[in-house]
Amino acid sequence: MTTEYTGSGDPARTMALLWGTQQPPTRGPKPGLSVERIVRAAIEVADAEGLATLSMRRLAEHLGVGTMSLYTYLPGKAELVDVMVDTVHREPEPVPVPAAGDPAEWRPRLEAIARADWARFHRHPWLLQVAATTRPPLGPHLIAKYDRDLRAVEGIGLDDLEMDSVVSLVAGHVEGAARRSLDALQAPRQTGQTDQQWWEANAPLLEKVFDPSRFPTAARVGPAAGIAYQAAYDPEHAFVFGLERILDGIAALVRSRQEDVTEFGG
Repeated sequence: MTTEYTGSGDPARTMALLWGTQQPPTRGPKPGLSVERIVRAAIEVADAEGLATLSMRRLAEHLGVGTMSLYTYLPGKAELVDVMVDTVHREPEPVPVPAAGDPAEWRPRLEAIARADWARFHRHPWLLQVAATTRPPLGPHLIAKYDRDLRAVEGIGLDDLEMDSVVSLVAGHVEGAARRSLDALQAPRQTGQTDQQWWEANAPLLEKVFDPSRFPTAARVGPAAGIAYQAAYDPEHAFVFGLERILDGIAALVRSRQEDVTEFGG
C-alpha cells in the first residue's frame, strides 16, 4: 500500500492553502474552480478509489477540467493531501464530544473522541494511507482538534507532557484498530471469499493436523472466541476492549497524581 507523507510539499504554499491566505489566480480563464471545490473533489475520489488512484490528472477528470487548470490553485498532490487531511477534520462529528467542563467527566470525553476518530477513519479510509503523525498538517482544523482533545483532560491532575501523551495514546489505539477493521472489511472484496467461506474451506484441513493436547490453551480459547465473534476476529470488540483498558490505565495515572498531591499537601 502506497503511503503519502504530509509535510512533503512546499511549506509556504501549503501553509497559505491551509489557512486560506493564498492569492486567487489572476491570469487565464475562470472555470469556476476554487481550492475548496478541488479539495472536496479530491476527497470524493480518495473515498471512492483510494489515495493511490488520486492524481492531478484523475482529479481533473473528476472535475471535468483540464489538468493544467488545477495548477493555478494547487502546486501538486503533496500540498493537496495536506489540505485534504485538515479539511476532513472540520466535518461535524457523528459522535458528539461532550464539552470540557467537569474534570471528573474526562473519561466519557476521551471515549467520545475515540469513537469520533474511529468513525472518521471509516468514512475516509485513505487517511490510513497518510503518515501524518510526526509532520502533521499545521492547519486550523487539525489544531482545533488537538486543542479540543487536550481540553478533554485539562484540570485532571496531569502535567502538560502527560496530557499530550494521553491524547497520543488514545489516537494511536484508534488508528491501529481502525486499520485492522478496514483490512477485515476489504478482505472479501480483495480475496473474493467471505470469512465464512474461508473458514469452511480451512476448518476441515485444520482438523486433520491439529492436536488439542499439543495446544490445549488455543484449543479452548479459540473456539470460545469464534463462537462469541462468529469469526476469528471482531474489529469492533477489539477497538472497544482496547479503549476500555487504555482508559483504565489513564484512570490509574490520574489517581496516582491525585494521591501525590494529597501526600505532599499540594
